[in-house]
Formats: sequence, C-alpha cells, structure tokens
Amino acid sequence: MAFDGIRARLGAIIGGFDAAQSHRRLRGFRASRAHVNTLIAGAGETITARARWLARNNGYASGAVEAFASNVVGDGIKPSSSIANAAQKEALQKLWLAWTDEADAESLTDFYGLQRRAARELFLAGEVFLRLRPRRPVDGLSVPLQLQMLPSEMLPMDLNRELPGGGTIRQGIEFDGIGRRVAYYLLRRHPGDMTDPGLVGETVRVPASEIVHVLDPVEAGQLRGVSRFAPAIVKLFTLDLYDDAELERKKTAAMFAMFITSPAPETPLEPAEEDLEVEPGQVVRLDPGEDVSTPATPDSGSTYEPFQYRTLLQIAAALGIPYPYLTGDAARGNFSNTRVALLDFRRRVSAIQHSVIVHQLCRPVWQRWLDLAVLSGAIDLPGYERDRRSFQAVSWLPTRWDWVDPMKDASAEILQIEAGLKSRSQAISERGYDAEQVDREIAAERKREAALGLDFRRPGSPAQGPKGEAAGDGKDAANGKDDDEDRVANAGGDDTEDDAKAKEDR
Repeated sequence: MAFDGIRARLGAIIGGFDAAQSHRRLRGFRASRAHVNTLIAGAGETITARARWLARNNGYASGAVEAFASNVVGDGIKPSSSIANAAQKEALQKLWLAWTDEADAESLTDFYGLQRRAARELFLAGEVFLRLRPRRPVDGLSVPLQLQMLPSEMLPMDLNRELPGGGTIRQGIEFDGIGRRVAYYLLRRHPGDMTDPGLVGETVRVPASEIVHVLDPVEAGQLRGVSRFAPAIVKLFTLDLYDDAELERKKTAAMFAMFITSPAPETPLEPAEEDLEVEPGQVVRLDPGEDVSTPATPDSGSTYEPFQYRTLLQIAAALGIPYPYLTGDAARGNFSNTRVALLDFRRRVSAIQHSVIVHQLCRPVWQRWLDLAVLSGAIDLPGYERDRRSFQAVSWLPTRWDWVDPMKDASAEILQIEAGLKSRSQAISERGYDAEQVDREIAAERKREAALGLDFRRPGSPAQGPKGEAAGDGKDAANGKDDDEDRVANAGGDDTEDDAKAKEDR
C-alpha cells in the first residue's frame, strides 16, 4: 500500500496521462486492480439474479434478450457435412435431421431450440452448460445421445480448493497441473428451486468431456461468464423507477377534479359536510364562504422524451443492441443510418455465432453425435476410425439476414455470381442451405416438371438456354423443337400468318 502511494505521488509529479492523475476531477475514481475472476466471484451471482429479474419484469430488457437470441441463432445454425461421397453425406444429413427432434433431454424443443435457449442464457448469465447424456439402445433414439441444459447457477461460484497432485478447483471447475479443464462440480439441484426435493448444496463431479461450457470471455484468464446486462443494470432499473414514478404522478394528479375550501366550523365538534360529488354538466351552489379551486397538474414537459431517448441510447450501447431492436421505435432512424447500425450489429452477431456458438456448442456436439452414430450402427461410414477428422469435417450455416428490399439484394447477388466474385455454393451457404442438397432438389424438380409437361422458369432466365431450352439439358438445339412450337402443336391449333412468319424468321 505504501508503494502504491509513492507510485501515485510520483505519477502526479511526472504527469503525462491525465487518466492516471488524482486531481479534482478523478479524485473519486477508485478502480479496482482485482482480476476479473475475483470480481465475478464476488458479484457474478448478484448480477445474474438482477439480470433475470429485469428480463422478467422490464420490457426493454426482455426485448433485448429476444433480439439477441433471434439474431444469433434465428431458425438455427445448421451443419453441412464436408464428406465427399454424396450418398454418405445425404444419409448423414438425414440422420442428423431425425436426431435434432430427439436432442433435448427434457423433450421441450429440438436441437435448434436448444441453441436459442443457450443464446438467451449467454446474454442473461454470461454462460450456460450442456451435459452430453449417452442413452441406452432401448430408449429408441435414432442416435443414443441427448443434451441436458443447465443454468449458470448449477456450478457453485465459491467452490475453490487445492487437490493432491497439483490440481485445483476454481469456481467449481477442476484443473490439472498444466491448466486443462478436467471436471465440473455441478449441484444436484438448483439452489433457488424450492420444488426440487434434492439435497441443497450436494455436488457431483462430471468429467469435462461430458460438459459443454458456453461463454464469451472478455478478459484473458476468465473462467466464468458475466451477464451482458452488467453495464446496463443501473440505468435500466433507475429508468424503470423513473417511468413508474412519472406514471403514478400523472395518475394521482388526474384523480383530483377540484378542492373545496371552507371556513373553519364555529364548533370544533360539529360534523363536516359531506364531500361534494361532481357529475358532468352539474351546477353546484356553494355555501357562503366556500371556495372551489382546481389543482395545478404539472406536465411531463418537453424534456421527458429527449431524456428517455438519450438514456435508452446509452442502454442500447451497453447491451450491444441497436436502439430500434431495444425499444421497437423505428421512427427515429432513416434507411441509411439504420442500415449502418444493423451492419455493425450483424458483424458482432456473426463473430458470436462462429467464435462462441459454433466453436463451443455446435462442434463438440457434432463430434460426439457422429462418434455415437457410428458406434451404435446408426450409420455405416467405412474407414471412420482411420480418418475420423475427415469424416467429422463440417460447415455450420447460420440463418441468412434479409434486408428491406430483397429484390435489390438478389439482383446484386446474381451480378456477383455472373462476374465471378462469388460462387453459387457460397451464395447458397450464406442463405443457410447446403448447396449440394439444393442442387439435388432442383434437379428432381426439373425432372418432375419435364415428366408432367410443366415449366415454371422465367423466359430468358439463367435456368433457360437459347430458344427457351433448359440450360445444360444436353438437347441439340438444331434438332429440338422450340417450346412455343411444342405448345402450339400440343394444343392442336392452326398457325396464323404471323406465327408462320415468326417461325421462318427463327
């Protein structure tokens, strides 16, 4: 402490950085030098409890959580296997699709619903746990695996001790001598759930290989997550109090129509007159000496809405949510500045999708699922044991974001493909679909249309070749009939002179 004082005085003499001075403006600025793990251990549970309270009771907080989850996950971040064998890939994708409906151990949603719930918990508590639960063959699952979601409160924050052999337990997580995560000490029941008859405080050691820990660390060495509401809780709560007080003040003031002032009665024990009830259009005759006055109802004034707007802008910045998403107020922004805000928000969301949701949640689940699918015989992949990494290669495709004018976006994308700036596979992947699956579906539709004599393609589109023929269908243009001629012949109609002249021109 003495050394800190000497260093502070030395810094004041040398100067150079106002941010490190202790002059009048920064005299009350006492920043803690404690590590983020120490700060989370002391305040994390309180912050999470307050964040959950706000999400249950505050409309802005609830909207922020839903906006984050719907943009990070949307309809789901879906896998596209990189297996070269088309038949194996199709079989694998079908098996995965069947399993997604069975993924939730509570049977409340599917795998993509679990992704959305994980995103909500990530925003609220800063972290969430999923336990990989192998199942027995008698359970009848397509692949014997399910996922159990556990909230942040299930891992005790105050469990810290040293273990024999150089290991340690820090904030409920067991580490070996070189800092690798070995196990998690999870509570058997939620500490705040009074409906669970289990023992309070009893923990169970679960190997780290069975736990998926999803968090977005903001500082190096951070072990546990912290709620994204942390920098916004104070303003959200106090703004809510202010709004409630303003509403109560206006409601109370509106209850009083008028006040009647009477002289003091001659006799203190004389009963007072009954209150005057006011009715619409009523003419009231007052007694001598009585006076009627209406209360002055103070208005909110012209500063109420600007104050609300600036405060909500600060809250939106603290939460990382665009102002229109937080408030539902789309009247304050034009197309240009709204697009700029959404572009920045979507870049942030994309980073979270790939560095957190995909890396920490989707990839380990896919790897464990594929291992169990092969071991259980649900799918046959010859050579899987020798080249496991190649079989597990996968691309995860988030839901595509659409703009207000999808026609312009589609036209721009077509121009990029035609100019060689991007491939069709890339464009399809950006929309959240697998290019090979889309191509197979298109080929099947074309075949079915040809068998039924149908053609839904727009004339002149890239899907059609010269003279209205299907692009790349292998027909010889010199020998094949024109589509218009086929339709006339099938209809059994006679050609007019104009039709005959058009045919000669062609």
